[in-house]
Amino acid sequence: MKILLKWFFITLGLIILVVSVTGFAFLNLSPQFGGSVSEEQQKLYATTGHYEDDIFINDEEIVMEVNCHSIMAMIKEIMNPDPNVAPDHNVEVEKIDPQSLLDTSDSLTRITWLGHSSFLIEIGGKKLLIDPIFGQYAAPHRYLGRIRFNREMPITIPKLSDIDAVIISHDHYDHLDYPSINELKTKVNHFFVPLGVGNHLKRWDISTDKISELDWWEEAFYKDLKTVLTPSRHMSGRRLTDQSATLWGSWIIQNQRTNIYFSGDGGYGKHFKEIGEKYGPFDVGLMECGQYNELWKDVHMMPEESVVAAQDVKAKLIIPIHWGSFALATHSWTDPVERITEAAHEMNVPIATPKIGEVIQLTDSLPNTSKWWLSDL
Repeated sequence: MKILLKWFFITLGLIILVVSVTGFAFLNLSPQFGGSVSEEQQKLYATTGHYEDDIFINDEEIVMEVNCHSIMAMIKEIMNPDPNVAPDHNVEVEKIDPQSLLDTSDSLTRITWLGHSSFLIEIGGKKLLIDPIFGQYAAPHRYLGRIRFNREMPITIPKLSDIDAVIISHDHYDHLDYPSINELKTKVNHFFVPLGVGNHLKRWDISTDKISELDWWEEAFYKDLKTVLTPSRHMSGRRLTDQSATLWGSWIIQNQRTNIYFSGDGGYGKHFKEIGEKYGPFDVGLMECGQYNELWKDVHMMPEESVVAAQDVKAKLIIPIHWGSFALATHSWTDPVERITEAAHEMNVPIATPKIGEVIQLTDSLPNTSKWWLSDL
């Protein structure tokens, strides 16, 4: 018996050692986690007015109670999510013909939702990607996340023509995806990111001259296209030790004909009205409406708040985002779009609900408002 116990503890110790070494190597060597902020950058960030104690902060306080009650409530919800938290079958998407991307008119703006918060935008003869996630998991490893609802994407990266610019809202895994960026980087002319996010791109062998890092309210140009990083009420981080080390935000994309607002992630706040006053009205607002919970509503809007936010920024049309691809909260996968659609109708705000991969042309007088997700239930 003593010999058996001895070998049991030796084996257990070896397993623990292997797991620890593997975990340490993954956390410290895997490119997934990106780069780190330097001391020189921290000194620069301290001059922004929203950087304290080596982290970025929001203009409005966020409240996320961490106590026995909230932790138990969160565990209970995670263990007992809505039975419809994810579809029980593959979500079908509209396929994009690669040839159609070679003929972009200077006078037309086409917006294609790629699921979650990812978009392909054709504007002024240019092609942009916002928060491109082409993989099946929004996590640093497949074992750490739920699989995407749709097995196929509307188009694969190899079939994409060259991309003028990629715009990133923040560095969470469901918005900044290393495998996607690594595969895209040879096709992309320029990257627009919030402060600090450029360190991840540099770690992934993207040259500094292809990266523009912006602070809130800072403007940058790509030829005749203007981009503006505007505030959002959120946070950032790709590992346990870098929480809020990089900035987050929403984006404005505009040329002489079109004005687009992309909310990124965040809770409802006063910044929406300020954005609307400075840069509105917008032809379309791509508005976050999913992955919410009362426990973290200060960093993720409720769907009804998303409509109010769209009114604040003076968006003429809403396209709901941050839903339809990944289960990152415990609500039904269709709850976000159903709630935001109902609220938009009650508040008399036009809304389009395209299928993943379906093109919305901003000149269309009647955008798609079909409840396509009902056929998937």
